[in-house]
Amino acid sequence: MDRSFHESLPTRMTTLIGIDLGTTNSLVAVFTDAGPQLIPNSLGEMLTPSAVGYGDDGALLVGRASKYRLLTHPALTAARFKRYMGTNHEMVLGKKSFRAEELSSFVLRSLRADAEAFLGHEVDAAVISVPAYFNDIQRKATITAAEFAGLKVNRLINEPTAAALAYGLQDRQGESTFLVVDLGGGTFDVSILEMFSGVMEVRASAGDAFLGGEDFTDALATELGRQLGVKPEDVSREDGARLRALAERMKVQLTEAAEASADFALKGEARRVTITREKFDEITDPILKRLRLPIQRAISDASLKADDLHRIITVGGATRMASVRALVTRLFKRFPEYSIDPDHVVALGAAVQAGLAARHKALDDVVMTDVCPFTLGFETSIQVGEGKYEPGHFTPMIERNTVVPVSKADVVAPLYPTQHEILFRIFQGESPYVKDNILIGTLNVPLRGGPKDDKSVELRYTYDTSGVLEVEATPTATKKTERLVIEGNPGSLPREEIEKRLKALAAMKIHPRDQQENAALIARMRAAFENSLGDKRASVGRLIAEFEGVMARQNPREIAEARRNIEAIIGNFERDDVF
Repeated sequence: MDRSFHESLPTRMTTLIGIDLGTTNSLVAVFTDAGPQLIPNSLGEMLTPSAVGYGDDGALLVGRASKYRLLTHPALTAARFKRYMGTNHEMVLGKKSFRAEELSSFVLRSLRADAEAFLGHEVDAAVISVPAYFNDIQRKATITAAEFAGLKVNRLINEPTAAALAYGLQDRQGESTFLVVDLGGGTFDVSILEMFSGVMEVRASAGDAFLGGEDFTDALATELGRQLGVKPEDVSREDGARLRALAERMKVQLTEAAEASADFALKGEARRVTITREKFDEITDPILKRLRLPIQRAISDASLKADDLHRIITVGGATRMASVRALVTRLFKRFPEYSIDPDHVVALGAAVQAGLAARHKALDDVVMTDVCPFTLGFETSIQVGEGKYEPGHFTPMIERNTVVPVSKADVVAPLYPTQHEILFRIFQGESPYVKDNILIGTLNVPLRGGPKDDKSVELRYTYDTSGVLEVEATPTATKKTERLVIEGNPGSLPREEIEKRLKALAAMKIHPRDQQENAALIARMRAAFENSLGDKRASVGRLIAEFEGVMARQNPREIAEARRNIEAIIGNFERDDVF
């Protein structure tokens, strides 16, 4: 471990880290006197795959080992669960079911352990990045996941805002207007920010919380299945996982090459599949078109023209795709920037925000502002006749791209003087009708008094810098404030349930961090065994037996040497394009 690195860490901010909790990969970083610093995991890698699964010994594996076991043990492994944050969806691993918050907590716990091993002391607080278009329920689910992992969330930071922070530090005294295009594995966000005199101000945000690189992979897997004469959903879970992994691999190859080919082992036969970049662009064109609207909306909301933007920055691994970069280039008639690794930039920015929160002396001259990326409001009814009212209309309270923190109030009256309560239904969205928006909570407010009493209610929305909404309703007659408690809505967990799950998670057996390298290699070899046929399969089988024999002797030096040798051999097998 670098001693000079530790000397650059002030005692007052060593427990606050920055985390990019991603759909495909996650990272952790810390801010130092030298700037933001990524923290490697136990394998020495910066990227920890957001995958969780049971190992052969019944302990939970997190990261690369689980990613490999997606191919060999799909029923015991889970990935891409970030998309289910804020819903009641559960993923089954073996005989147990887990919510997205719980699976995410295992990733966060692993990142926390990596940070503690690297820093040499306990870590208990973090700044965590979230998609700008995550709603209130999804943000609270992220905070719950952190609580499950033993982390206090100092702040949630929008991913494109974090990216702009990382870039803005390079020229903190300059003046420029950024447009950040952030296409990750599962989400898409666009933000426009201005940097002037050390102030980083978010002007506008837009996005799609259900659009990402994984959608391009799914489209390619369907095309490869067509070439093989099968549908991905009709094959076994193991074959489906291998087909999707091949699609991901070929998608990456197309970022550099005009064509990608590989053999896929199906029913004991290796069959060739090929995809050209032109064909890939054709099958993913409907997905690509969905990127345009959020970009155009952000520019419009900021009251800017494309020529007003000084810098176009691409963030997220999916922006490496040639079709995405070509789209951005066509829209702005210039090439986007990606001088910082698009996979790393959000984590680095989260670390900068952690430094700001800790008031690090190197950031004394930087000020950060943000906006609410979507409109928040409630359902109202309009009069359509004598004594007749039509429900389902949306009344905005906080409009999108309002600078945060913000608090706004309005006075609401019941429809009828005989009402004994008002049910407030809280929505996020841009449609004038609530049916087209997202319900994020309900609040029931009792009304006291007779028909002649004042039954009006002051409704107040408060949206903080972490993007978490609080709704308060105060009847004029009683002055007794009711606060929003989200019950029965997707993604909400009552406090009693959180405590119950915390105890259950604490009792779970987690695979030791210092054995991750061996677990990852075994999972990698088993995946290679399943993906190969004939002599290559036999060779991989011998390697597995050899390594398990070495591990049984429990000699750390011998295990490390065998691991290095086998990794080189397996790498050659994987490059032979047999999947």
